Amino acid sequence: MQPGTPPTVTPFLRTAAAYAWRILIVGVLVYSLFAVLGRFHEIGVALFLGLVITALLRPVADLVARGLPRPIAVALTLLGSIALVLGVLALVGEAVAGERTTLVREFREGIGRIEDWLERPPFRLDPGALGDLQARIGEFLSSHRSTLVSEAVSGAHHVVAVLTTLALALFSSVFFIHSGDRQWAWFKEQLPRSVRERVSIGGRAAWRTFTGYTHGIVLVAAVNAVLVGIALWLLGVPLAVPLALLEFLAAFVPLIGSPVALAVAAVVALAAKGPVVAAIVIGLIVVIGQIEGHLLHPIVMSWAVRLHPLVVAITVVAGTIAAGIVGAVVAVPLVSVIWSVHMALREARAARRAEVEAEAES
Repeated sequence: MQPGTPPTVTPFLRTAAAYAWRILIVGVLVYSLFAVLGRFHEIGVALFLGLVITALLRPVADLVARGLPRPIAVALTLLGSIALVLGVLALVGEAVAGERTTLVREFREGIGRIEDWLERPPFRLDPGALGDLQARIGEFLSSHRSTLVSEAVSGAHHVVAVLTTLALALFSSVFFIHSGDRQWAWFKEQLPRSVRERVSIGGRAAWRTFTGYTHGIVLVAAVNAVLVGIALWLLGVPLAVPLALLEFLAAFVPLIGSPVALAVAAVVALAAKGPVVAAIVIGLIVVIGQIEGHLLHPIVMSWAVRLHPLVVAITVVAGTIAAGIVGAVVAVPLVSVIWSVHMALREARAARRAEVEAEAES
């Protein structure tokens, strides 16, 4: 290279550098977005719950609004839904209160059966080991009573945060159900004209996928809960109704939630009814898992969520690592919405390209 001649850069290095700084900018933007969401995660969770409520209740409100003014229809729909949820919780509380005496007796007898079972072959556990373990647990609770009480009191602000989040979710859902379409139209009007069409296409695809996923996961959770409740009732396992409700809530975490809830049911069955019934409940975990994975999800969810099961599993784990149980619940619908928007925009570009080619040929 001659003196004074600028150094030459290969095309590969120039292209790699161009992509590198773009990737860095995207990475900074993504990190900033997640930092903001982490700082105000209660607002994000509240808006997500508001959208879930809207996806579930908007069709009902539209149906009621055919015979009543829309504000009254929205109010009746929300009040009826709140009454239904409170009624279910009251039913669960009544079931637990009604079985309390029986539960205490069965659990004491069950713990004794478990101890006898562990003392026999093949475990041959020392009879004094379990008693020593119970004594150690009692001593730990006694010595750390003040710490546990202070932790419980300090955790009261989490209860306040949860109640605030639920109130904001309900408040936002009122406006989403009543006039969500007008809010979306106003949002699009604030954007440059050059991007309004693409935002409109992406928004329609996102809402279609989100509502489809919400309806599908609620249906899958309800079917799982009914199957679990009936099976536990037939087996005589206590707390069948609360355990069925736990199964319903756990089903909102795909692939992972249902086995965890049924594992809790198996522990209850082991303590109350012995290892035989617990083994049957474990078999129930396998059967319901097969029904959910090979029947319910392919039939109910395939038209709304077009993701491979491996992608779903990785998404759930990544969401759990990033944001705990909230991330596990939100991750799959978020990835599904992003994918549906990408596919809708790609199809729109392909259709537009085909139109341009057809006009050029003509």
